[in-house]
Amino acid sequence: MTGEFSASTASTSSTASLFDHRVVPLASVADPAHVDAIGDGLVTGGLPVVEVALRGEHGLAAVQRLAERGDLLVGAGTVLTVDQARHSLDAGASFIVTPGLDADVVRFVQDAGVPIVPGVLTPTEVQAAIGLGLSRLKLFPAGVFGGLRLLSAYADVYRDVRFMPSGGIRQDNLAEHLAHPAVFAASGSWITALAAQGADAVSAAARVAVSVATDR
Repeated sequence: MTGEFSASTASTSSTASLFDHRVVPLASVADPAHVDAIGDGLVTGGLPVVEVALRGEHGLAAVQRLAERGDLLVGAGTVLTVDQARHSLDAGASFIVTPGLDADVVRFVQDAGVPIVPGVLTPTEVQAAIGLGLSRLKLFPAGVFGGLRLLSAYADVYRDVRFMPSGGIRQDNLAEHLAHPAVFAASGSWITALAAQGADAVSAAARVAVSVATDR
């Protein structure tokens, strides 16, 4: 996929809706046969959003297949380079998520008019992201470095920044993360990991996550 992306490729309503979701399922696609189960399950479960990790050989194709559905907000995650960002947008990604903060990737995606949520961990990275005009950031890997305690420390200093913790987020700790005032959303793979069991399993997990998010 080498075509040029323009901001018009993604609809305004789709890109604007990213930050309306309090849970952003992460999908690492190991088997292409699971892609439809992920899409069907998330939509019927009332959680029509997914971040597809580009960690393996099937990631980009999964972005394209899911984006072509038209009933699911699809983003690309684990984006490490400008080239990966470009290919992801060409494939139909409506938002980009990165594990770390790369100014070149951020500027490229911003210039395309698409939301980007870069990963940060340290105060230096948070401030660098603020300098790039960002106020919605991914905290990664949250679970390894204190999670909620780190969020509380940052909330006292960076009062206009909200975070999407990722790494170590599960159904059993989702509620406490979403209850934190510095959190705009939580990201994890526990929902899409059920794709091997079929769309119904994904849908059931999505409904539970939506219920938890609605209560927070």
